[in-house]
Amino acid sequence: MGEFFILLSTGLLGLAFVFSITKGAADISLKTVWNALFHFDPKETHHLIVRDLRLPRVSASALVGAALAVAGAVMQGVTRNPLADSGLMGLNAGAGFALSLCFAFFPELSYRQVIMFSFLGAGAGAALVNGVAFLRSGGATPMRLVLAGAAVSALLAALSQGIALYFNVAQGIMFWTAGGVASSNWEQIGIMLPWILGALLGAIALSPAISLLSLGEDAAKGLGLNTTAVHILCSLIVLVLAGISVSVVGAVSFVGLIIPHITRFLVGVDYRRLIPSSAVLGAFLLVLADLGARTLNPPFETPIGAIIALAGVPFFLYLAHRQRKAL
Repeated sequence: MGEFFILLSTGLLGLAFVFSITKGAADISLKTVWNALFHFDPKETHHLIVRDLRLPRVSASALVGAALAVAGAVMQGVTRNPLADSGLMGLNAGAGFALSLCFAFFPELSYRQVIMFSFLGAGAGAALVNGVAFLRSGGATPMRLVLAGAAVSALLAALSQGIALYFNVAQGIMFWTAGGVASSNWEQIGIMLPWILGALLGAIALSPAISLLSLGEDAAKGLGLNTTAVHILCSLIVLVLAGISVSVVGAVSFVGLIIPHITRFLVGVDYRRLIPSSAVLGAFLLVLADLGARTLNPPFETPIGAIIALAGVPFFLYLAHRQRKAL
């Protein structure tokens, strides 16, 4: 069942990928897309649109969607927190604060260096959230982590906006805050691709261990699992996936919250199937969201973060209602 679902969802992702390339401010036929890919003519405007604008944009959407979904799945499995998501746990806000510092103080940094700042910011944001959640006796319950994440994210967002206004870099930061892949190009994809693929393969390799951890710390140790090593490796994977995604697509939350729950319902709780399935469904969701961003309000572009939030906020409220006793 799991293998069939992965094949089916991969096929649907391929169809959505191709369809998304054809739609936008200028509709392009499938024949033109084929010719742009295999019989490229640099004098043909539609060929340039496909090769230089649409294809890198849709590719970035798929990569970031897969990364955010797998980051959420890994976080939920390791922490056994059904509300875990990079946007709710402070990683996105931390990466955003680091990017605001880059815009204000180091505007000459290369994209590769900006990604490294995003990693550091994501790690700092997650550390702050966990530190605040552990201040109260009883430990960091799922709901306390979410509340701490909301508080820390609001603080970091306010600091980012203050930096934007004081150093007159509001335009760049606001473009990032809205979320989107409109500015994605082949250079960015060439940098982010090995990071994301490496982290995804690492998550798949660790999936049996994550399945054991999802049963509980004591049960995993009883089965001989080195839980400390797994926690460290999974934390690095999440930082890579969340950090690079935020540096590309901006403040997009809820992908890592929604997709793992849907995937768990469809393929079960075994992370050997859940992680690759989440990657495909996450890519599918972001490709569709980006398509909506380009086509819902032409000629203007709708922020992709707002489109995801339309589904993410009700889903989060439903899960929070189920977890209300954890306070």
